[in-house]
Amino acid sequence: MLRSGCSRTLAIVLRRRPDIVRWSSNVASSSHHPNAPLDLDPAFQALLRDVEMSLQKAAKAGSVAGPRELELFPHDPDATADYLTSAEIDARDDDLGGREHKKSPAALFGSQRIGAVVLPHEMQASIQRMVAASDKPALHQDAKRLFLNDSGPHPEWSPTYDIKYKSGKEAGKHALRDATAFATVALPSHYSAIYAVLDHARLRLGPEWQVRRVIDWGAATGSGLWASGHVFQDPAYEVLQSDMAERQVSQSVLDSYLGIDKREGLVRIGKRLIRDVDMGGLGVSWQKSFHEDNVTERTEGANVLAMSAFLLSSLPSPIERKALVQEMWDSGAEVMILIDHDFESVAAAREQFLKLGRKELEDPSTAHLTLRGSHVVAPCPHDGACPLYQPGSSKLVCSFSQRLQRPEFIRKTKHSGIGHEDIEYSYVVVRRGPRPSPATTKMGRVGEVGRREQIKRTEEMTPMTQLTLEGEHIEPVAGDDVPAALRPDDGETALTTSDINAALRQEAYSWPRLVFPPLKRSGHIILDGCTAEGQIMRMTIPKSQGKQPFYDARKSEWGDLFPHEPKNKPQVRSQFVRSGHPQSEGHDIGKRKRKSGSKNSYASLAAEVKEHRRDQRRARRLASTD
Repeated sequence: MLRSGCSRTLAIVLRRRPDIVRWSSNVASSSHHPNAPLDLDPAFQALLRDVEMSLQKAAKAGSVAGPRELELFPHDPDATADYLTSAEIDARDDDLGGREHKKSPAALFGSQRIGAVVLPHEMQASIQRMVAASDKPALHQDAKRLFLNDSGPHPEWSPTYDIKYKSGKEAGKHALRDATAFATVALPSHYSAIYAVLDHARLRLGPEWQVRRVIDWGAATGSGLWASGHVFQDPAYEVLQSDMAERQVSQSVLDSYLGIDKREGLVRIGKRLIRDVDMGGLGVSWQKSFHEDNVTERTEGANVLAMSAFLLSSLPSPIERKALVQEMWDSGAEVMILIDHDFESVAAAREQFLKLGRKELEDPSTAHLTLRGSHVVAPCPHDGACPLYQPGSSKLVCSFSQRLQRPEFIRKTKHSGIGHEDIEYSYVVVRRGPRPSPATTKMGRVGEVGRREQIKRTEEMTPMTQLTLEGEHIEPVAGDDVPAALRPDDGETALTTSDINAALRQEAYSWPRLVFPPLKRSGHIILDGCTAEGQIMRMTIPKSQGKQPFYDARKSEWGDLFPHEPKNKPQVRSQFVRSGHPQSEGHDIGKRKRKSGSKNSYASLAAEVKEHRRDQRRARRLASTD
């Protein structure tokens, strides 16, 4: 049995010997090749060879494989812009920087403001030396007594200073200590506001406005002296010192500064602060009152600035306030600037300045003067009555805010770890002469965002003449196929930067000033501005108006000048005329809540639709019976 089985197996093996030999030879030949070649279709082998060549080329180039067809290229700003929300676009602008290039030149001119004022090193060092020589606990207590308002649930520091002493003995005892506290708390805040206003006035009036003399009513500890010395810098040093902290009074173009103040304690501290400071060629003097020999001839008043900061509201009576404004007018200075915490005081002084200008125009004895009358440079775009000023009952005010980066001595004096503080103020810049006529040009309305939109529209409207491969770039050929509306303005591109800025300064006299924070929505921006018509108007800038106006509106801030006209007619806003009277049109000016009243709802709309369909069915039944 066993022998027969083995014989059958041997016979089978012998019969399949050729196959076994052939298989063993293949194994022996491929034993030295782990990845033996496969017997594939020739077409498939050619495809594999093409793929292998492509991979080798990419490896030699050392770059990542590019995007394939129908894929969104991740670094194309025009392609990704349509897929980003407003918040994402803001974040991307902050990361990439260069927001000033995206804004139009006109919007950039209207929003050139200082983000946060940094006290220069020489000013910080002077105040720190004074603080080091004083009693620290007593300084903190004096600062709390003078500037801390803890009557409410949240204590607040206020830079307002209106201390009145009952007697000379009390003044001699507390005046110097109070002035030291004033210099450590109020002086930096006042400096930041004055610096911002002077910088804006210099921007609006242009390089032709060369200030050489400053007369400062309410000089106190010298906030106006420091601010004017740091703003009106020699252009040679200003180019080298882009950092605000590096500015020095010795590099100022000012020749003289006259500080007028009756508060002896504040003046003593002001003189002490500049004792060890290099003033360069600037001559500084202090007086208790303005004298007749301080008056400048009107023909020489172009280089004189009359200024008063945070004094007007501290005067006890309206008669004294009017006398201060009259002294500033009689000083002969061409430009007069008033800054104060109280809006009504500034608005009343504005009216008095304009009234004095109109009176001068009517006086025949002033016919020989070159500049007669007066006009408002900032912040108002008109010379009419202020639409927000209601004497004695102004609930809404035209005020602005400036941030200050707190130095170390302020944080220690206030016992606060917050690194910044904001000061709110109202101001007016008045200049002699008639108001410039409205400009007829509209320059600088297109920035980077608008240029991209124009290029995209041009490409869409230009007929396609040839096909291009992906990644291939062909320079566009200028021709008659490009619409005239989308071609660049040759007249504007041929102008220099100084010419464009001069035109923008002329146009800015009629641009609306945003007096409230903008309301930014997903599809439109709502702006409340004081317009050249002397009214508060609500302007709506929708996305459909264009990418550039919408972008400029979305990046606008409270206090900016807005150059774009709204697509739709603006809505006039007004206030109460007197308490107890019905509200006039636009009574919600400055409010950020929706109007009360009945609102449309989906339930009521559905009921109306159902009733309409029921009436239609009833009408069809009546028609069929007839």
